[in-house]
Amino acid sequence: MVAGPPVGATPRAATETDLAVALDRGDWLKPSIRLWTLRRAEGVVVAVAVTASGSAFAFVSGGTSLGAAVTIGVGLLSVVGLIALRNRVKAWRYREREDDLLVSRGLLFQRLSVVPYGRMQFVDVTAGPFERVFHIATLRMHTAAAASDARIPGLETEEAARLRDRLAALGESMAAGL
Repeated sequence: MVAGPPVGATPRAATETDLAVALDRGDWLKPSIRLWTLRRAEGVVVAVAVTASGSAFAFVSGGTSLGAAVTIGVGLLSVVGLIALRNRVKAWRYREREDDLLVSRGLLFQRLSVVPYGRMQFVDVTAGPFERVFHIATLRMHTAAAASDARIPGLETEEAARLRDRLAALGESMAAGL
């Protein structure tokens, strides 16, 4: 456990080093594995549709080597796309801290959102038809900043409801202290 500032000390802003240390610590929570299952199902449907289109092109072109090359290329790109999709899903993580919530995501361009509890205006949980089939939901935090995109996809429905209630209570108590 990292010791806090001495009593009476002026609080300091988080530095880039502080955030790097926070990212390296192992107490992050991840979305449900069902999110990967959902994304994989979506990716397979798209891959099959695109591969079928490539096969149709091969058939229409008279079965030439160009048509076969297109079909093979599309199939390989689909496999690469599924691997990238898996890694994108695995990159999502979140961590509750004393005063804020950290949400991290991204492969090539990693993004860390720090959402102070006192700045949250409301928290909502959404689940589309496919998410409901897999019993997962997306938690979204809204702040006064128009550009804030703090969301956590793929939470089990019970965890999403628990986190929503906890964040709403923390946001209310932190805002009351202003």
